[in-house]
Amino acid sequence: MRRKRLFKIISIIVVISLLGISGCSKRNAYSYEVQDSDVHNTEVNLTFYGFKYEPLNVQAIEKALYHYMNQHEEISISYESIKGVAYYDILKKRINTHNGDDIFMVDQATLLEYKNKDILADLSDLSTIDDFSPLVKSQMGIDGALNYVPTSISAFGLYCNEDLLKKHNQKIPTNWDEFKKVCDYFVQQGITPIVANNDISLKTIVIAKGMYSVYQSDSSKEEIEKFNSGEKDLAEALRSGFELVETMLKSDYINKEEAQHIEKTKGDLEIFAKGEQPFMLTGAWAAPRLRDLNPNFSFTIQPYPIMEDGCAMVINVDTRISVNANSPYLKEAKKFVEYLTQKDVMWDFVNSMSSFSPLEDERASEDVAVQSLSPYLTNGRSVLGTDDNLDYPIWNLTRTCIEKMLAGQSSEEVVAYLDGQIRQYREEAS
Repeated sequence: MRRKRLFKIISIIVVISLLGISGCSKRNAYSYEVQDSDVHNTEVNLTFYGFKYEPLNVQAIEKALYHYMNQHEEISISYESIKGVAYYDILKKRINTHNGDDIFMVDQATLLEYKNKDILADLSDLSTIDDFSPLVKSQMGIDGALNYVPTSISAFGLYCNEDLLKKHNQKIPTNWDEFKKVCDYFVQQGITPIVANNDISLKTIVIAKGMYSVYQSDSSKEEIEKFNSGEKDLAEALRSGFELVETMLKSDYINKEEAQHIEKTKGDLEIFAKGEQPFMLTGAWAAPRLRDLNPNFSFTIQPYPIMEDGCAMVINVDTRISVNANSPYLKEAKKFVEYLTQKDVMWDFVNSMSSFSPLEDERASEDVAVQSLSPYLTNGRSVLGTDDNLDYPIWNLTRTCIEKMLAGQSSEEVVAYLDGQIRQYREEAS
């Protein structure tokens, strides 16, 4: 007879101080574990390190852990989460000191850093690989290696305060001309129209505007390869995006002094929830968190109205999970990741993230706020924020450029800076 297992849930709001990572400033960390309070001598103890700490996301992870451990009594799994850029500092420190977790979440920059270093396990033999969509497969298998599996496709959008727009007889913009006119109107009323954070808000505008034509092409992969070889200038391609951001800053559409200090999907949500500004730029996955702040207005999320002929949506093949190639429990870790990428298990996580499924069904979250984004996943007007075919960590580089612009640098200056960084990456690679 199977022995019943009991589980104790430790709240994810445990806050600890982390010192010595990126200086000596304090950072918030959120630790969450599912532990067996009855059977203590499990044969395999896996550790799972990630950056997802939001209650809805953790509930989905908790459900997966609970069911998997119920099916495999010899295995216990603990999940630890840390928010923000501190996550990657600690991840690299653990890996570089041979203390890496069995399973962890990665981004494009991490994949580039540990490429061909026998650190990330090959996951090509997982039985679920064939279930992923063609778009996702085009990202996963670069250079023949399959070192991660995604569990969502995230989207970035323009949050619109429908009540405030209606009060001022303004409509949700559907192209750049309309967006500019609405923003100019609110500026004239003494209202800063757009809430932006210091990370994903403006760099996704840059990527959407600068890379749109690349993804409109039937040969986008070949176009990306030209950036890698230097045949085409990536910094120059992004110039139009930086110039658009510069226009937004100079036109007072954004409070750049405020944006310098606003952490993504935290301070920006608190400001927007007050209902005093019509727009916010951030990830669609923040919709449940915004609702938790009980805003006294209705909102919707739209793709970016920054093109002359309409909108563009930035998406990412996201929440990427890798397995430590040096894990003492490599086989068990891969089996758990295989379980996470099963259709029904993955759907719980996708739905909690207000995002899209990376599987062939491309199923969208049930969140009503993101329904207007769904057509842009397949209508040809989407742009990849981080393309794995690109040899440069564009996500991190554009973030640094936006920080410089918020501090006062011009689009010309950041294009020159970006060009230098790209040249350096190419020289080091060769």
